[in-house]
Amino acid sequence: MPRSSSRAIFKRAASSRPPQRVNLRGVTLPLFTPSEDPGPSFVGLLGQLGIDRADTHLGPSTAQGLEGLAHGTTVLAVRFNDGVVMAGDRRATSGHLISHHAIEKVFPADSRSGVAIAGAAGPAMEMVRLFQLQLEHYEKVEGNPLSLEGKANQLTLMLKSHLPAAMMGLAVVPLFAGFDEYLNRGRLFQFDITGGRYEELDHAATGSGSIHATTVMKLRFDEGLDTAGALDIAIEALFQAADEDSATGGPDMVRGIFPVMATITADGFERVSEEDVAERTTLLLERLTGRRR
Repeated sequence: MPRSSSRAIFKRAASSRPPQRVNLRGVTLPLFTPSEDPGPSFVGLLGQLGIDRADTHLGPSTAQGLEGLAHGTTVLAVRFNDGVVMAGDRRATSGHLISHHAIEKVFPADSRSGVAIAGAAGPAMEMVRLFQLQLEHYEKVEGNPLSLEGKANQLTLMLKSHLPAAMMGLAVVPLFAGFDEYLNRGRLFQFDITGGRYEELDHAATGSGSIHATTVMKLRFDEGLDTAGALDIAIEALFQAADEDSATGGPDMVRGIFPVMATITADGFERVSEEDVAERTTLLLERLTGRRR
């Protein structure tokens, strides 16, 4: 008798006994028995409903066709007095070619946290959407949002489940940052492709230009940074990374393309306006040009 995987057994059981549903104020909610209740896990809910999000099977032949896949590059985060600044360049590359000039890599995770992505662009954006849904689902089920530590742990679990795809060339390496209500300060976390989570105290960067960006942040960081100072450091770090790393995009004054930047404070996640980023970039270029005269 051929062996069946536990997932196949689970999916048949789920499809043969769909959960009952209850209508509450016009919203249809599934009802589960205590043994089948997925709790606040959105991924668990998908499994109970027979939806398999890991339905892509990669083999050696598939991996050979991934060489032209778009990859996002440099993203970073800098802590300041009231929270964290997150920023990312706009370039995506496919091998030695530029595949996108204006891709966005910095997203809100929920009202007081954000996530930035480097690595395979498609899987990274899918992971961000699932992460956002997971945090929203947890808050709706439990009535309270996850702690910042809990949110970082959720991202760790997603990276661990993504490891088989990462080993075939679809690596995703995010940054996560947010405002911790209990500690009353900004916090930031780095990850590796295995799901390893590492909290950084002052600044963090990932992607192909991260070494150069980290050097700038290390030299310019100060404990007394305000929002403006952190934004200026982030812009210069991305600029210097683009100057040394071909996969990182610098400011494009012709097309009007500038880094995506956001602040995360007690007031929440707020994207910095393009006009503000453009003005700060112009001042940086004027300062650097003045040094050479």
